[in-house]
Amino acid sequence: MFDFALFANSRLVRYGIGSVVALGTDMGLFMLLLAIGMPSVSASALGYCLGILVHWLISSRLVFADSTAARGPERTRQKGLFVASALAGLAITTAIVALGTAVGLLPVVAKLIAIVVSFQSTYLMRKAFVFVT
Repeated sequence: MFDFALFANSRLVRYGIGSVVALGTDMGLFMLLLAIGMPSVSASALGYCLGILVHWLISSRLVFADSTAARGPERTRQKGLFVASALAGLAITTAIVALGTAVGLLPVVAKLIAIVVSFQSTYLMRKAFVFVT
């Protein structure tokens, strides 16, 4: 039988919810910047950067709270690793948006493809290297 409480309390589900919130921030800025005429790759990168900040706040306080380091050098190291994983996700995102638009996809479609790939990649990096218990 399906255990909804167990499902709802899983780290991956919390990460998914946090990602949706960060994604909403990212996509909101992305769409706004496209609407004012910014090139799609730049708009994608800036949206992603704001999403990084939102994702750190959610990840460190709600998703991986039990393995977030206390303030000090270890926390600084963890933030650095988080940013490194985010930059890897940013590289994945911008490359997919650039390639997708170059082959004729709408920027939003290319961004949606990038979201799927980046979500999985950054979750695995953060689980394995950033928030290690």
